[in-house]
Amino acid sequence: MARETWATRTGFILAAVGSAVGLGNIWRFPFITGQYGGSSFLITYLAFVALIGFPAILVEFVIGRRTDRNPVGALRELGSGAWSYAGWLFVVTGFIILSYYSVVAGWFLRYTLIGITEGFTLTDPAEANALFGTVSTGLDTLLFHAVFMLLVIGIIAAGVRRGIELSVKVMVPVIVVLLLGLAAYGFTLDGASAAYSYYLSPDFGTIAANWTEILPAAAGQAFFTLSVGMGVMITYASYLGEDRNLAADAGIIAALDTLVAVLVGFVVFPILFSVGIEPGTGGPGAIFVSLTAAFAGIPGGRILGVVFFGMVGIAALSSAISILEMLVSYLIDELGVSRVPASVALGTAVFLLGVPVTIDLMFLNLYDLLADGILLVLGSLLLALFVGWVIPDVARDELRKGIADIGGLDDAWIWAVRIPIVIVVLVSLYLGIVDYVDFLTGDFADWLAAR
Repeated sequence: MARETWATRTGFILAAVGSAVGLGNIWRFPFITGQYGGSSFLITYLAFVALIGFPAILVEFVIGRRTDRNPVGALRELGSGAWSYAGWLFVVTGFIILSYYSVVAGWFLRYTLIGITEGFTLTDPAEANALFGTVSTGLDTLLFHAVFMLLVIGIIAAGVRRGIELSVKVMVPVIVVLLLGLAAYGFTLDGASAAYSYYLSPDFGTIAANWTEILPAAAGQAFFTLSVGMGVMITYASYLGEDRNLAADAGIIAALDTLVAVLVGFVVFPILFSVGIEPGTGGPGAIFVSLTAAFAGIPGGRILGVVFFGMVGIAALSSAISILEMLVSYLIDELGVSRVPASVALGTAVFLLGVPVTIDLMFLNLYDLLADGILLVLGSLLLALFVGWVIPDVARDELRKGIADIGGLDDAWIWAVRIPIVIVVLVSLYLGIVDYVDFLTGDFADWLAAR
């Protein structure tokens, strides 16, 4: 079976950007940024993207292009002993993330429909919170979860060029244009000045006092938004030719992804500040509750809300297809299963894993804290150790392909992967494990006891 490839460089870059630009940027980023101090979190997050995220993308790129395989096959081909089984971590991570990702994406589809049919009229945050309660769980939530997964399955079943590449060439530019327009609108609101101060004036004292919380949150957010640590970039790079400049492509992808995340702050925070809503409260439902109430209190809020929630739905779709493609590529490469049945089978399995999230949001916390705080970081750690210490010569050789004058970039990159990245990721992993244990012994244990 001939393996598919990208038709154009633009298609590959937009697919990788589309993978990174999704719910992590637009749903998760605002409430995480608000939860950890606004600008204090932003500067930490940006540092992680530049110092950790960019080299980590290159780690996945060299592995994928070198092997032309999915994460499981790639690690088996390049590694030996326990390393040959490490790729399974990415399959597990992808399954978990996509299962709840699809449910949350369904929320955005439903809010878009509510805006079109009813408008946003609930100025009272308590009423907006009650609306979120009806949207976030129940049979309707299950239905929208199913609809979203059917869209993802359909695109993946169509293939790399006719499905993924064709769709992202439309979706990603639309996302960027809509965000720029929304950010320009946010500039005109009364709360814009206070929002920009909150968002762009870092308090280093806050970072120093709360680094044990901010550090793992920023690390997890960077990995989540860049699609690093779950094998997606390995899969996408496996469809590349050897003439591609991996460093240049990784730089463009990281920059565009970060631009979108920062733009989201310029959209969300001015809207919240304009109606006096405190950012960072309410957890995963914060963006729905806060923005629903905010859209009801500003001119043109109904149109603005439909555009915003619809845009996030598009962004979620562009990311979800990358995760399912990573899973489907395993069945295609390793077991010779054709694309359509592989897409349907794995998409159905992901849907079933997400069903508990439609019943109780405690499962969302259970899945998200595990995947974001531990599994993504662990995956990045294993890849850094593997490339930096097990196959450094192979990695250098692969990075040099397509780069006319590499200078000392290959050596600098390997040493960055070997020491500082490993240290930072280790610390982040430890803190993520501590947070998850606290959750299991605290909120989750109380929830179980109440059942």
